Amino acid sequence: MLDSITKLDAAHAGQVVVAASHGGAYPGYLAARGGVRAVILNDAGLGKDDAGIDALAFLAALGIPAAAAAHQSARIGDGADLLASGRLSRINAPAAGAGCQPGMAVAEAAQRLRVHRPLASAIGIPTQAEARHDLVPGAAVPVAGLDSVSLLAPGDRGAIVVTASHGGVLAQSGSDSVAHPVLAVSFHDAGGGKDDAGYGRLPLLQARGLAAVTVAGHSARIGDARSCYVDGVLSRANACAQALGAREGMRLKAFIAGLLARHEHTHQETQEDV
Repeated sequence: MLDSITKLDAAHAGQVVVAASHGGAYPGYLAARGGVRAVILNDAGLGKDDAGIDALAFLAALGIPAAAAAHQSARIGDGADLLASGRLSRINAPAAGAGCQPGMAVAEAAQRLRVHRPLASAIGIPTQAEARHDLVPGAAVPVAGLDSVSLLAPGDRGAIVVTASHGGVLAQSGSDSVAHPVLAVSFHDAGGGKDDAGYGRLPLLQARGLAAVTVAGHSARIGDARSCYVDGVLSRANACAQALGAREGMRLKAFIAGLLARHEHTHQETQEDV
């Protein structure tokens, strides 16, 4: 049981893993790379292009059973709640072969997957496409696109960061997962979900004085930073972000353009003062 699939380690190889990450492509890749026996994730409200369950087809091709729980049944980012309260919304063919079905409790599904003998697959794990992107090449302030917030690096200090991770807090650690101070950061709201968990990082980042927003689940593909940047529409913004011009309903791309223009204006004024 994990709050995030990014916390997989060697001990999870061959295990049935219940992880409260969204069920998008990158978590699917991490599950396969980690050698799990089976995995249950959160469907993140499905969202644009059903990206919240992309992992299921990816893992089915590898013969790995995978399922996703309805986002209203369990808090995203909270593995304990996923195991205790989650109800399956989607399954792949290998999971169906193990007796899993939509509506089933996650705890029951996990037990069925533990006793099921999966079919061996001769298919190798496809190489994951680059999960980090320079969204505005040449910008005075870097605009980093990260398919997962786990890819945030020390070099991103002071940058504008577009993550395609969900906006939920990791329950056990209480972490917002933004390890380095940035100018602004965005997340995917995963449809809000149970207890509005998909917005949970925003107040934590507000307390740190960091601007943070979420994009609406229906507007952009979760797990795809380029989609969040190009297509994303703001669903929530903390007070720090609002002070920088963020408004619900505006495009993320427009908010970032305003941040870059503000920086350029401030830089010009500084140069004139010199």
